[in-house]
Amino acid sequence: MSSVKHYEFSISVSTQFVPDQSDVDENRYVFTYTVKITNTGSIAAQLISRHWVITDANQNVQEVRGLGVVGEQPFLKPGETFEYTSGTMLNTPVGTMHGSYHMTAEDGKQFDSPIPSFMLCMPRVLH
Repeated sequence: MSSVKHYEFSISVSTQFVPDQSDVDENRYVFTYTVKITNTGSIAAQLISRHWVITDANQNVQEVRGLGVVGEQPFLKPGETFEYTSGTMLNTPVGTMHGSYHMTAEDGKQFDSPIPSFMLCMPRVLH
């Protein structure tokens, strides 16, 4: 009898506006985001690459693809968590990000783990 393998990751994000790197007069709004990735499945997997879709308030879309995150390709066993902080710049004080991580499980199966949409917002812009 074989057990069912679960390829599941929980992804949560917190954001922060960075006023000292932003310049409102130049429409430059800098944000950091901290991502927490937890392997909630039953099989270990490695994060191989990322795909981000970044949309500002004017509906300008920027797509970012690349290997790993912050120079790393973390390998997460069931129950393990990896956390990192990165950043992005928008031309508007409000925007959204979402995307996915491309993963390879230790059994060789490849899959995408979705990153839920989250908001980037300069304080006191939205009520």
